Amino acid sequence: MPDLDALPLRERKKIQTGLRIFRTAIRLFTERDFDQVSVAEIAAAAEVSKMTVFNYFPSKEDLVMGPMEQHLDEPARVVRERAPGTSAVVALREHFTAALERFDPASGLNDDGTVLDVVRLIHRTPALALRATHGYDRVASSLLAAELLAQDPAHDELTARVATAQLLSARVALITGNHRRMLAGERAADALPAALDEARRAFALLEHGLGDYCAAVAAPASDGAGAA
Repeated sequence: MPDLDALPLRERKKIQTGLRIFRTAIRLFTERDFDQVSVAEIAAAAEVSKMTVFNYFPSKEDLVMGPMEQHLDEPARVVRERAPGTSAVVALREHFTAALERFDPASGLNDDGTVLDVVRLIHRTPALALRATHGYDRVASSLLAAELLAQDPAHDELTARVATAQLLSARVALITGNHRRMLAGERAADALPAALDEARRAFALLEHGLGDYCAAVAAPASDGAGAA
């Protein structure tokens, strides 16, 4: 979020109104469940008109998902803006670990009450869970795949698709693990060392490959004992 004090008054009031609507909606959804709260009720509780709510959040689902979906283009943007000579894996690793260190909600490592209420709402509301999955599976995936393909001198579409699947799946696995920690009651600051270690291990797997991971162990040869 930008420094509000550095913004013009009109812009500052606009951001503050959006935050008030968002926090009011999350509070009501948490108290009564997503499907039991109308946009009109949110508008009344936030002391704005129903039209004002829709000006900030085009749909009821956007009241929950909107802030999260602002991050869907991040992987593609990180790849596009990385320093010369930096691989996509390293750029995304550094971006993700930096997000962990500042407790960015997008990393999953944030114990703010409102953030956790949003996570719980998504988990227990099928429409929101489906939209969250769709966002990664369709929007983030298509953006990152297109960026990787554009950056690849060989223009290898298969490699771009496979790399996208691996990179986004690793991020989802890390974020999901961090959500699990937060929902179990851990403090973000206490969980940071383990979250950083897991992120570095996950991106190392992407960088160096799985190799012979989980190779089947050969069964011991029979010596024929007990044979008739």
